[in-house]
Amino acid sequence: MRIILLIDMDYFFVACEEIKDPSLREKPAAVTTGSEREGSKGVIMTCNYPARKFGVHSGMGANQALGMCGDLVLLKEDFKFYEKKSADVAFIIKKYSSLVEQVSIDESFVDVSDKASTYEKALDYAKTIKEDIRNSAGLPCSVGIGPNKLIAKMACDAAKPNGIRLVKPEDAKAFLSALPAGKLYGIGSKTAEKLSRMGIKTVKDLASSNKMQLMDRFGTFGLEIYNYANGIDDSEVVSEYETKSIGRERTLRRDSAEDGDVVPVLRALSREVSDEARAQGYSFKVVTLKMRYPDFSEHLKSKALKMSDKESDIEKTAEELFAKYHDKGAKLRKVGVRISGLVKSKSQRSMSEFFA
Repeated sequence: MRIILLIDMDYFFVACEEIKDPSLREKPAAVTTGSEREGSKGVIMTCNYPARKFGVHSGMGANQALGMCGDLVLLKEDFKFYEKKSADVAFIIKKYSSLVEQVSIDESFVDVSDKASTYEKALDYAKTIKEDIRNSAGLPCSVGIGPNKLIAKMACDAAKPNGIRLVKPEDAKAFLSALPAGKLYGIGSKTAEKLSRMGIKTVKDLASSNKMQLMDRFGTFGLEIYNYANGIDDSEVVSEYETKSIGRERTLRRDSAEDGDVVPVLRALSREVSDEARAQGYSFKVVTLKMRYPDFSEHLKSKALKMSDKESDIEKTAEELFAKYHDKGAKLRKVGVRISGLVKSKSQRSMSEFFA
């Protein structure tokens, strides 16, 4: 029996700012990223719940947010501090499990299967971790608990803000069924529109739809969202420190949704990653694409291959993942390419051989 937690830090950037200035807790506040390309006041990266009551949300222009909430406190991002607090949280979580997969600066999957023999014990375990994060790091978080990463993620979304939600295997399908299709993990607004035109408006509709029709329309992604709608997700929690990897990332010159801006960067990153792997004598099995959006949310998508040492495989897979998972029209800020599942190539000679 697998039991997975998703720990998601609530309004993380503003919560970090509240540590520096506790008076912000009673005020509508938002962290912005400001640069010349984004305008004088920048874009909302995240905001606290008092601000959300006015309709303020991430990705919104700060000028528009001020129009909705004149008392909104705008805070310039302090990534050095946020990364420190993220590291503090990661240290706390790793006290409770060796299987921790940090998927973004404020979000981690935790496999507690060997720590909790029942879901009731897992709930108590989650409460302990949540309390430790609050007491030791001074930050609020929400926790989802489920039989796989998908259900844990969806349960965590339902737990916000500052809550815990447990969804047992026997309750998973009913839990998902009532949701609009666009709320299912992995489905963006464009995919939701396409599903709606097929008469699929809820997760229940998707779960009972024709699997072959979905695959005809969306390819292998159709099978993936069909499985998700039925609560099926076999992906493992993978601890980054247990998996050797080589990766490169690059911030785009401008936030862009254009393939012509992104694909050349992916090709350049693939070449850099391949050169590094070749220099170290590694073949690889997994290619991962990282996509960061203007609100600093991140998506990581991976594909397992047969063992390879070819640059063309990295480039092709990165482009396939981009085409499959990037929601057309959504602007990107940064992209990354990473290979993992590394094995020393048989042809690689150790340094000692040259001096034998």
